[in-house]
Amino acid sequence: MEAKLAEEIKIKVGDKEIVITEETLNILREYARTQMTLEELAEKLGLESWEEAYEFVKKIPAWLLWTPPTLLKIRKRLKH
Repeated sequence: MEAKLAEEIKIKVGDKEIVITEETLNILREYARTQMTLEELAEKLGLESWEEAYEFVKKIPAWLLWTPPTLLKIRKRLKH
């Protein structure tokens, strides 16, 4: 079961809508901090191509990638 963030964030890529979960965020953080290719990112996210992965990355709010996971969990608890 995927954990959801306090405020559900959805990113539209082509005809797909991707919900940002903690698992998705972990993959995106790995992409941002390592030399993961767009092809690898697409595969991990279940996208069809590196082009879709590129469109997805362009639409991600930057603050999401750089907010520590602990802070997101605290914000989630405070909202409930």
